[in-house]
Order: sequence, then structure tokens, then C-alpha cells
Amino acid sequence: MKKIQEEAILGVHIAITNMEEVLSFLDENKESISGKYICVSNVHTTVMSYEDEAYKNVQNTACLRIPDGKPLSIVLKKRGYKKAERVTGPDLMEECFKNGKLRHYFYGSTEETLRTLESKLKEKYKDIQIVGMYSPPFRQLSIEEDREIVANIKSANPDIIWVGLGAPKQENWMYEHQNQMPGVMIGVGAGFDYHAGNIKRAPKWMQKLALEWFYRLFQDPKRLFKRYMKTNYKFIKLVNKENKR
Repeated sequence: MKKIQEEAILGVHIAITNMEEVLSFLDENKESISGKYICVSNVHTTVMSYEDEAYKNVQNTACLRIPDGKPLSIVLKKRGYKKAERVTGPDLMEECFKNGKLRHYFYGSTEETLRTLESKLKEKYKDIQIVGMYSPPFRQLSIEEDREIVANIKSANPDIIWVGLGAPKQENWMYEHQNQMPGVMIGVGAGFDYHAGNIKRAPKWMQKLALEWFYRLFQDPKRLFKRYMKTNYKFIKLVNKENKR
């Protein structure tokens, strides 16, 4: 398997990479990463990993942890890794959708969102191959239900299983299902909603200034205020402490 250089941030081994290298990693390691999973890491998942050893293990067991959060790539650059760039889940999805040879399966979100997502993707990407979609119930699945889902995904034979359950649920699900799938699993959080048009991306200038979190906060303040304010403060404090060691 082609390796990508990593750097530990609060104990999570974040890839020092860019979009071109991630796409090359997916293409060149298609066979060897089948059944494995990729985490799309950000400030929230990194702080959660710092505070929860079990979740940190889930993150670090992934075959790759890409820096979705701009602050992660900023930390890497400040540590001397000039090539480090942000690689967001929605952007990675878009680049993969352009490749008409890839077979895509979508696991997560609601049935309504999946229907909208399928319609918009087929309209925008004429050659896209969507081989399956499944909206799991918002409860613990029985063993039999889980087996049926795995069998369904196997029969669809996707190259990529996009998992949109939100953190930490999606990472835990991928960890529990590693080596059971025919393709690579990638946890993309709200990626389904972005491509379905349910959520708007921040303007490019805000993304470049690491302010996309602020844009999202205004879209969903009730759910995100405590998470962003508390987690972002913790991240800055902990990373500053780590950098002084």
C-alpha cells in the first residue's frame, strides 16, 4: 500500500497531504484498501479522540485520516509541512463523482435526502454509477438487520461506500464493519446534505480563512454553538500545549 506521511495532532495521526495525493492513494491502492475505511478528521473528532481512548483507536485504525478541518492543516503547516492542505469530505466526494469508472454506495441520512441526492448527482454527473443507497433506522440495528445490510452492500459491489452518519457514529460503524465490505468506506458527515442541497457551503474566501465553521454555526446555531465554542477553545489550548513540548 502506498503510504502518505502523517503527523500526530493530539494523538491522532493526520495525513500530511492534498487532494491530488488522496485521489492517487485511492486509485493506486484500490485493491489493498478494500474493506478498510478512511476518516475525514476535523477539530471536533480530534478533540473527541483526545478525550476518549477508544475513539482515538477507531480513528487511528483507519487506513487514512484526512484533514477536513482547516485548523488541522494550519497546525501541520506551522510544524513545517508546507504541502499540507485541507481536503474536505464534500470536495473529495465531488472529485470522486467526476470519475465515471467508480461505483458508489451511500449509507446514512434520511430516505428523502437520499432521493434528492441521487437525483441531483445524476443530473450533474452524467456518467456517475450509483449502485446502492440505504437509510438506516435511527435505532440500534439487530444482528439480522445488520447482516442483511452487509449482504446488500456486497451484492452491489461498490468501490466506495460513503457513510453519512455523523461523528462519532460513522467512524464506529466503519470500524465495526472493516474487512466485511467490497470497497473502501469513507465517513463524510454532512457530505450527503451538501450534495443534496440541504446545506450550503461557505464562500471560498471563508473556507480559505478557516471560517467555514462560523458559516455553519449561523445555519444551525442551536445544535452547533456549544460544540464549536467549547471544542474550538479546547483544541487551541491543547495544541498550544502540545507544541511547547
